[in-house]
Amino acid sequence: MDLPKSVNIVEVGPRDGLQNEAHFVLTEHKIELIERLSETGLKRIEMTSFVHPKAIPQLQDSEEVVKRTHRKPGIIYSTLVPNEKGLERALASGVEEIAFFVSASETHNQKNVKMSVSESLRGFRNITEKALSNGIRIRGYVVTAFGCPYEGRVSPERVEFIVDEYKTLGVHEIALGDTTGMANPVQVSRMVERIKPRLDSMGFALHFHDTRGTALANVLAALQQGVTVFDGSIGGLGGCPYAPGASGNIATEDLVNMLEEMGIETGVNLEELIQCAQYAREIIKKDLPGHLIRAGRICWEGV
Repeated sequence: MDLPKSVNIVEVGPRDGLQNEAHFVLTEHKIELIERLSETGLKRIEMTSFVHPKAIPQLQDSEEVVKRTHRKPGIIYSTLVPNEKGLERALASGVEEIAFFVSASETHNQKNVKMSVSESLRGFRNITEKALSNGIRIRGYVVTAFGCPYEGRVSPERVEFIVDEYKTLGVHEIALGDTTGMANPVQVSRMVERIKPRLDSMGFALHFHDTRGTALANVLAALQQGVTVFDGSIGGLGGCPYAPGASGNIATEDLVNMLEEMGIETGVNLEELIQCAQYAREIIKKDLPGHLIRAGRICWEGV
């Protein structure tokens, strides 16, 4: 099997993982989680979102989280920004990477941000110009890229259109999101085959949810197509507030475990990652869907 020798993991738990939690996680606990994740070997962590507090109450403390977190050298810390005001808040907080998103599904985009896809893309023009002029790296998410809870299957042409628009804007990296875990390995393989040739120098990442138990299988399909950047959320935290049935992201520790067992380097300490998952479970006061948090890592001695 022709697979990459190493993979980069983007930890999205502090943002995408916590945004759907009903129980407010204390700012101190969010900061502690990010700082613990920073000690695991992860090189990219999505900290929070500068969204309006009424839209995502869980992330109402985004400025405080960013400003008070001790950021370790060598790690890229990013935040989501939904609009120009969010970008201004992010810049004032001293971030070095931002991300924004648009849905491949018109219905989901309307439910999520109350705008059409075209309106969202137009709104990103000023954001990208200002971010690029400030030396900020930009990630562009295409959410519901593999399926929509309202519209069903999403046409690959819709995804290609958004990728091309992001390319024109000057985005550094494209991340395709399987927002409700509707993708399957064959679909993932075909999508990657279509999208990668359009990217030129842009980076490419995949963001899988494990809603229907296919996330790790989808990662394998993408690995076989040469993808080397994947998002994970500690403990399997996550879900989209505007996508019914969108349960957690692929658990970072489960992803790292599978990759390392396959001989693919991640640079992440799995034991420390499992301890982070246990801490996440403690601060949100409920069980998490990740597997290693219950099973532990594989111990070959005596097996």
